[in-house]
Amino acid sequence: MQTFDSLGLPPALLRAVADLHFTEPTPIQVQAIPPALSGRDVLASAQTGSGKSAAFGLPLIARLLDRPRGTTRALVLAPTRELAEQIAVHLGALVRHTTLRVAAIYGGVSFGRQLAALASGTEIIVATPGRLLDHLSNGDVRLGAIEMFVLDEADRMLDMGFLPSVRRLLRALPAQRQTLFFSATLPSAISVLVGEILRDPVRIELAAEHPPIEMLTQRIYSVPQEKKTELLLELFKDNNIYSAIAFTRTKSRANRLAAALSKHRIPTDLIHGDRSQAQRTRALESLKNGKIRVLVATDIAARGIDIVELGHVVNYDVPLIAEDYVHRIGRTARAKASGDAITFVSADEEPLILKIEYTLGRRLEREINPLFPEIPAVAPKPRKVYSSSRRRR
Repeated sequence: MQTFDSLGLPPALLRAVADLHFTEPTPIQVQAIPPALSGRDVLASAQTGSGKSAAFGLPLIARLLDRPRGTTRALVLAPTRELAEQIAVHLGALVRHTTLRVAAIYGGVSFGRQLAALASGTEIIVATPGRLLDHLSNGDVRLGAIEMFVLDEADRMLDMGFLPSVRRLLRALPAQRQTLFFSATLPSAISVLVGEILRDPVRIELAAEHPPIEMLTQRIYSVPQEKKTELLLELFKDNNIYSAIAFTRTKSRANRLAAALSKHRIPTDLIHGDRSQAQRTRALESLKNGKIRVLVATDIAARGIDIVELGHVVNYDVPLIAEDYVHRIGRTARAKASGDAITFVSADEEPLILKIEYTLGRRLEREINPLFPEIPAVAPKPRKVYSSSRRRR
């Protein structure tokens, strides 16, 4: 069995790992940390919840320990505010026994605290592309001394239209640097970027071999579109769903669902693109602290939200992209805990479920609808043969 001691980490980081009660490195950490420590570029495909933050954070910090302080030498880019904040907090815990500093740079909050952190010469920046470009344009940050660059959730960057911004930031970085590139999938547009920014990378591919969720129950309810809210309220009655994220496809549907749940006295909050960063942070903290029972969200929260004790994910709407289903349900059953993923499927969404099942390589279990038991708990006849050997990469 591999241990963190065997990975070649310095004592200060082993102390931090022990403080966090990490006892055994995950597969991505075992494979990524040694080459990253040696200065190699890394190209890794690994699902959400696999321990990527420590996989790049530990070698990043280790390589900066003997470098002079007061200069930004490491940059981590993430697609969302929540993921940037989460990574920054995680790296902050890992540097606690060092003198290195970590700053989170993202939109939706005032520039003041970020300007102060940048002015002090923080050694590690974790940022979203848009806000970092704002600081770069204003002359608030210099990236010419960057020695290590991490691009996390690169496929999500592409989905959110950040690729041009990433290219602009790359032009501000030194050509000679170490690059660590993490992505759940590698679509063609990202593959081109990989060829441009990585030099002879160590290739790590764990997405297919190591499913992100091993203790997750996945259930499907067939339900008319207009009855989804009624079904969700019914499921809440037995109090088995005590902490949940309910995903909708649009902001307007999220607003309507949150209002309906609140009307029935179910403690609820919202997170989507129209919410301020303060509102989004408050909503997440309320869910973590048990102040609310349900967080209604669009896919902006599908990656990077780490709530260890989240019991349920409810796909109120089936996602349009099959991979987004994996990222949504990855919010539960984290850190080897158990969890439940419930998906409401209307007749017009059945083709989307077929795509998800094809991506997963298996059929999903159907449940009898407690409101409409007359609706058959049987999936439509599949149009393809579903087998693990035919999974879409």
